[in-house]
Amino acid sequence: MEMTDILNPKAVQSVASVSSKKRLLQNISEHAEAVYGLDAQTVFVALQDRENLGTTGVGKGVAIPHARFPSVKGIVGLFTRLEKPADFDSLDKQPVDLVFTLLAPTDDNPEHLKALALVSRTLRNAEVCSKLRSNDQTQTLFSILAEGMTSKAA
Repeated sequence: MEMTDILNPKAVQSVASVSSKKRLLQNISEHAEAVYGLDAQTVFVALQDRENLGTTGVGKGVAIPHARFPSVKGIVGLFTRLEKPADFDSLDKQPVDLVFTLLAPTDDNPEHLKALALVSRTLRNAEVCSKLRSNDQTQTLFSILAEGMTSKAA
């Protein structure tokens, strides 16, 4: 699995700021509707339900919200770069500025875990995160994410 298998270039966004974690998840849900045709409210509820189980803010400014629900046909990703970091109740108590969201079908367990591992490996790479934080152009952000995984796979 490669990043380009789950991430559409149109699913990458750079956002100036959000007022809260809830507003960030709403923004991501609206973006999922615009790019993938998913119902924003359904996505939001699924993401919020997952966050209620425990934060997906993994530390070092990174969050990987993820959810499963029946209306999504395959695993899809969305990437959001925040110009102004936001509180996300992260494990290390640091605000997040790099958010990769994964949405998966309810019955796609092995592929969902592979996608989650792929995103996690990518965003644990300090060089990739530094490049993402240094750019705000969506095409450049997409290229960094796609390249980060290609070089890891080799």
